[in-house]
Amino acid sequence: MTTATTAASPSRIPWRTLAWLIPIAALLIVAPLVLDEFLTLTLMYGLIFAIAALGFNLLLGYTGLLSFGHSAFFGGGAYTVAFMVKYLKIASMELFLAGSILANAILSVLFGFVCVRYTRIFFGILTLALSQVLWSLAFKFFWVTGGTDGLRAPTPNLLGFAPNDDKMDFLAHRYYYYVLVVFAICTFVMWVIVHSPFGKALQAIRDNETRAEFIGLRIRRYRLIAFVISGTFTGIAGALWAPLNGLASPDILIWTFSGEIVFMTVLGGFRTFVGPIVGAIAFNFLKTYAIGFTTYWQLLLGVVLVVLVLALPTGIMGAVERLVAKLKEKRT
Repeated sequence: MTTATTAASPSRIPWRTLAWLIPIAALLIVAPLVLDEFLTLTLMYGLIFAIAALGFNLLLGYTGLLSFGHSAFFGGGAYTVAFMVKYLKIASMELFLAGSILANAILSVLFGFVCVRYTRIFFGILTLALSQVLWSLAFKFFWVTGGTDGLRAPTPNLLGFAPNDDKMDFLAHRYYYYVLVVFAICTFVMWVIVHSPFGKALQAIRDNETRAEFIGLRIRRYRLIAFVISGTFTGIAGALWAPLNGLASPDILIWTFSGEIVFMTVLGGFRTFVGPIVGAIAFNFLKTYAIGFTTYWQLLLGVVLVVLVLALPTGIMGAVERLVAKLKEKRT
């Protein structure tokens, strides 16, 4: 009986996943056709930040490391695009993504080599300090980075095709689907990573570092690899964000921007795979409507988010899982 149950479990998991994956994918595909351009762009911002949150959650949810410096990687991706436009005269989004992956992989190795030696608050402070160093460099070396004015990141070519004359239409349709495809690829890759032996090793390190070391896991090496993957994913998000925003400025390197990525992940539920995605999309819609509702949008957004966190301590998806479990108990 045990063998049969074990053998049946893997076959049931894909069907359960497809049961909710297919409707959500269909909704995302038809979104530009039924939503106006403003809502489509807001959703696109959410998908981009969802990639960053997925990368961040590889550290927080699966490795147990809280970083306050992921704005460095997000900004690194955005500035890579801006530098390639200004100094190399490149306009291809595919080259932007390749350059961002390379630049952030190098940056992540440098940061990770210093940070992964420590855990808990020391890790968080180190990542915050290093990101502030990048912010200071972007702010001071204005003849290279544009300073507070930033650098332009114009609408890129997609798969060799130049953008339309109507920029808003191009962003809300062609660029949306481009972002959606990159988001789907990143989600699939992260799913494979966290369910691989490497992902299970990270969870073992998170749950009991001493026991993981006793069974032969090289703690620092696993943390460094996770850090590099996490930073690279966040850099991809930054590269996609830059043409949509049109500008790369030091604002995205400051520690408060890292705090937004942390909050998106916690809001959605960092103990679940889907939680950071839901949190990123929900946070962007809340922030957008709060800005449009009042000039004191920071206060309103803060109150709403505090209430949500207090009401849903395990995040949105954690609450959904508890609700589903209760419904199953009632049925049985």
